[in-house]
Amino acid sequence: MKIGLICPYDIFKNGGVQECVLALKHEYTKTGHEAYIITPRPKGVETEQIDGIILVGESRDFKSPFHTTAQVSVSLENGAIEKILEEHKFDILHFHEPWVPIVSRQILAKSNTVNVATFHAKLPETMVSKTIEKVITPYTKSILKYIDSYTAVSEPASEYIKTLTDSNIELIPNGIDIKKFTPKSGTQRHESTILYIGRLEKRKGVLYLLKAFAELQKINSQAQLVIAGDGPDRQKLEMFVDDNNIEHVEFLGFVDEATKIELLHSATIFCSPAIYGESFGIVLLEAMSAGTVTVASNNPGYESVLKETGAISIVNVKDTAEFARRLQLMMVDTKMRDLWVKWAKNYVQQFEYARIAQQYLDIYEKTMKAKK
Repeated sequence: MKIGLICPYDIFKNGGVQECVLALKHEYTKTGHEAYIITPRPKGVETEQIDGIILVGESRDFKSPFHTTAQVSVSLENGAIEKILEEHKFDILHFHEPWVPIVSRQILAKSNTVNVATFHAKLPETMVSKTIEKVITPYTKSILKYIDSYTAVSEPASEYIKTLTDSNIELIPNGIDIKKFTPKSGTQRHESTILYIGRLEKRKGVLYLLKAFAELQKINSQAQLVIAGDGPDRQKLEMFVDDNNIEHVEFLGFVDEATKIELLHSATIFCSPAIYGESFGIVLLEAMSAGTVTVASNNPGYESVLKETGAISIVNVKDTAEFARRLQLMMVDTKMRDLWVKWAKNYVQQFEYARIAQQYLDIYEKTMKAKK
């Protein structure tokens, strides 16, 4: 099967959508399929193709409803689209976040093959996002007539598109390379260490974590908090720590992938306190694979992942006292920790990328048969 994976964001930048697209290409190639990625050309790059990655259009910064910025492709000439489609003659075109302007819309209009769409994001429930939703909805509606099959990474991620179509939406979760995160035998964890990894921006809820950590220190003076990541709120968060004399907090800034994995292996607790804008939570799968007990916010995306025994991880991070108590419980209760780790080791297996890729391949085949 010849598959074109359309990523609206710069594939060379970090991001959940980019990681998913790259992993699918890898899995498809491993199993004998011919897979290409079509993605925005990074600024300053003239090349048209790099190792099966087709670079198109010109990149511009796009402000998402989540207050983050990504590079998306604009000004893609129709002749260039037709040339790519004619040259490759794809059996499947798989569009990730097709509502993001503008490359998906342009390719869909020219496609004469099977078109599958995957929706990754949940729009945050804020007044600003409601305004943005009104703006993007006519654009999104304009692409629906071209789509043959719909998928979403979670129930929350499917909510927006469900308001626009009665078509069936298959849920296929995000995946993970479990082996990459599995700790080696004998790996030692630091005592009483809480780890946060991610951007330092409002929606990630790090301020609530700092407040809970200050409360936690009243009952556990040995507790330490390691914050790995950077972003627009870093200075404000560091000032909050200083102004409130919170001890044992370390800001590492951005860390590379290898360091991130080392941190996960050494932490007592991984905490992800995001308050909105999370449709799934790949970071939770990473922590599960690393065997790192997790405490997470009660946003819908995280609740869709942390089920069964994992539900003990979910907490209202805006309730500072309860948040602090949950951190302490998951840090010191040995029986609870052992139960959680055992559950996570089994539960995370369903998200192995090989399984996720096969689910998409099944969708492709089913859609191709239906379109004949």
